[in-house]
Amino acid sequence: MSKGKIEIEREKCKGCHLCVAFCPNQCIQVSKEINSKGYYPAEFKPEEAKEGKDGCSGCCICATMCPDLAIEVYRG
Repeated sequence: MSKGKIEIEREKCKGCHLCVAFCPNQCIQVSKEINSKGYYPAEFKPEEAKEGKDGCSGCCICATMCPDLAIEVYRG
């Protein structure tokens, strides 16, 4: 069951995708749309929890790895 959720600021994200690589539950994906800077930002996949997967645990690894401070983690 999902215990958390994240919000990624599309315009702050430069598309390094470290959050995608380090998310233990694979709740983050690369967007198919570019932001105003020309990068493909990361985006949260909330549908993971609906498919019977663990979903976001609120572990904060993504926010810790983000060099742009573009990720906010919410638990609860």
